[in-house]
Amino acid sequence: MTLEHDFLLTDLYQLNMMQAYLEAGKTDTAVFELFVRRLPEDRDFLVAAGLEQALDFLETVRATGPELDWLRSTGRFSSDFVDYLAEMRFEGDVHAMPEGTVFFPDEPIIRVTAPMPVAQYAETRLINILNFQSMIASKAARMVLAAEGRTLIDFGLRRAHGGEAGLMAARAAYLAGFDGTATVRADEAFGVPIYGTMAHSFVEAFDNETEAFERFAHARPEGLVLLIDTYDTEAAARKVAALEPKLRGAGITLRGVRIDSGDLDALSRAVRAILDEAGLHDVSVFASGGLDEAGIAALARAPIGGFGVGTSLTTSGDAPALDSAYKLQEYAGVPRRKRSEGKMTWPGRKQVWRSYDADGVMTGDVLSTEEGGREGEPLIRPVMECGRRLEPAPGMDAVRQHAAAGLACLPRSLRTLEKSDYPVRVADPLRRLAEEADRWLEQHEGREQ
Repeated sequence: MTLEHDFLLTDLYQLNMMQAYLEAGKTDTAVFELFVRRLPEDRDFLVAAGLEQALDFLETVRATGPELDWLRSTGRFSSDFVDYLAEMRFEGDVHAMPEGTVFFPDEPIIRVTAPMPVAQYAETRLINILNFQSMIASKAARMVLAAEGRTLIDFGLRRAHGGEAGLMAARAAYLAGFDGTATVRADEAFGVPIYGTMAHSFVEAFDNETEAFERFAHARPEGLVLLIDTYDTEAAARKVAALEPKLRGAGITLRGVRIDSGDLDALSRAVRAILDEAGLHDVSVFASGGLDEAGIAALARAPIGGFGVGTSLTTSGDAPALDSAYKLQEYAGVPRRKRSEGKMTWPGRKQVWRSYDADGVMTGDVLSTEEGGREGEPLIRPVMECGRRLEPAPGMDAVRQHAAAGLACLPRSLRTLEKSDYPVRVADPLRRLAEEADRWLEQHEGREQ
């Protein structure tokens, strides 16, 4: 699916800087990298997501005639600058971690190499795209680990911060290992399997639960799951058990029942016992209602076959933003770095090298210069050259497999919800490059005196 990319969906300071760059003749090649400064409090790792939409943005974004007319009408920008925007295209290079890759602070997930004004313009939307999907994929990955193989469905569209956010959350969660979503557009756009049962309003619309269950079953027999907590959950489970032979006689297979409120542990056990007593051992109990990874982990021993997760997923409620940054690392062949207190950056074009033990478990990362070859697997790869992708976009199945393989390689300490650290070492070549960048800056700052 190709999203609409609004050229004016950017920060004013990008356009301000672009005009100033042009007037100053600063149009040489710039290198920017996007990374996360630090992990949120309850995260041990992150999962890269959103690259497909980021590349689509770079490949297709254009200023339209009406947008250019509006920019002229504001009087904020010179005529020459607006003319430049009319012809501007992204014709640079991009290196990135594949979607689904586990990553850690200071490790670039995308590198953009392009003329300075163009590379600068890309900042706002790239952070917007990659920050959000990576945040959701990272949250979803924790739930996948907590679920220990049980079904996970995204129910979060209605609580997402906008339609695009809900759609991209469905994609990011599926990428990270969710089994599907309730968001219909995600199936059409990305092939994410869609699931849906019924709301309490459907049950309330009928004079009794049994009639509601039977009517729904005949209307929507495929993958039938009935919501049983509108009134009395255990009583409803008994009604379902009594109704099931009639449904089976009509050729309808009951797949599961859903509980959306109350003590999910106790209720799931009671419902499971009722279903088993009726011989309905293949009817699964599905739980939803305010769940997050901690809630899922707490139900590890409950007889629940799957979970629906909404608000906590699509808003990443406990960590609703990543401290991500898109920073200049090189300009006109000279390494650059930010030296602000608490926000210092490592300069230059970088690579991340990942090592594994004999069992394929991750043991540590090394952050180095692109040329500073290290033992291990290089994570950052070329994905776009001269504004065009080097390969067709991988399908969602391939991305999911890559993400699953990455989670399987996590050390045991990172597979739980307990806080743990993972070693990321800054290599000597990168430290020397930082010293070189500092000396260069001191020399040029000294000339101002």
